[in-house]
Amino acid sequence: MGLFDFAKKQLLSVIEWNDNSKDTIVYRYPLKDRDEIMNSSTLVVRPSQIALFVHKGQICDVFAPGTYKLATENIPIITKLLSLPTGFNSTIKAEIYYVNTKQMTGIKWGTQNPILLRDKDFGNIRIRAFGVYSYKVDNAKKFMEEVFGTNEIYKTKDLSDQIKPMVLQSFSDAVAESKISALDLASNYKEFTDTIIATSKSEFERIGLKLCSMVIENISFPEAVEKALDERTTLGVMEDKMGTYTQYQAAQALRDAAKNPGGGNLAGLGVGLGAGVGIGNVFTEALQGAKNKERKPQEEAGAPAPSPVPSTGTKVCPKCNAVISAKTKFCPECGEKQVVARFCPNCGVSVTGRAKFCPECGEKL
Repeated sequence: MGLFDFAKKQLLSVIEWNDNSKDTIVYRYPLKDRDEIMNSSTLVVRPSQIALFVHKGQICDVFAPGTYKLATENIPIITKLLSLPTGFNSTIKAEIYYVNTKQMTGIKWGTQNPILLRDKDFGNIRIRAFGVYSYKVDNAKKFMEEVFGTNEIYKTKDLSDQIKPMVLQSFSDAVAESKISALDLASNYKEFTDTIIATSKSEFERIGLKLCSMVIENISFPEAVEKALDERTTLGVMEDKMGTYTQYQAAQALRDAAKNPGGGNLAGLGVGLGAGVGIGNVFTEALQGAKNKERKPQEEAGAPAPSPVPSTGTKVCPKCNAVISAKTKFCPECGEKQVVARFCPNCGVSVTGRAKFCPECGEKL
């Protein structure tokens, strides 16, 4: 080789990679046909980087973060392959790959197709889920052998098609094997992610990666199941409030009857005073049933039960406290003789036995 040919060769003195991207995993240092690595060249490997030297298709020497003066002791495998009696004292040709070992964060995942879940409350239902995860290269040599090969540059998008199915498979297994009800899935997101990271560890190690974290942002159900969940939640809220709800409904019905333009009172409903008394009894029974739960603890504790409150058209027996019709002459419970009350047929107001005219509306009695 002449002096002119030697001068044309480019001898590398400083080898380094300044990574300005957020998604590059592997970068092959650009070497031209005439580029050679000479003795005492400086190799710079920054934090969260690994440098791999490849000679004739074989991974030889691996460099952790640091600054190196390349010599025989730094690249022993390449020196041995060259079988140089004087060691690494002349230029050599090799490919240099930088592998990024920092965490690749914010990688999105989601179920393209619904996952079938056997639920004890709703039967077989289909669910969807999505979230984010992060990973990093844990074994650069194995990662090169199993995944990226000799690509000049390798990014996170090139790896997504291989990693996402692994994440989704682990998620499906974790949800199915947990046998947790659909109502309780939201309270177990953290447990699911811990299980997914643990069960997928061997799969990621096989290609030199490590799943660092995973977040389940949401698990959604079909519209019919979500509607059923909403109804069940409403019933749960109302379960302890049925007494109040019944009283409210009875009060509303009485108010609507009082506003009826046909007579301005219960008798004005078109069924007469007797029907009005019947409606009053129905409401009384409803109110009494709603109060049973409140009265029972008092009775068990020995406290006297409160006296029943009569409604329109009824009265309380002075002997046994039974709620009976206002027109009853004898109590059907204890047989006590009752004082028969009179009511105005027009407005329903109670009047004395000798009254000839209603003191409220003037109706002749």
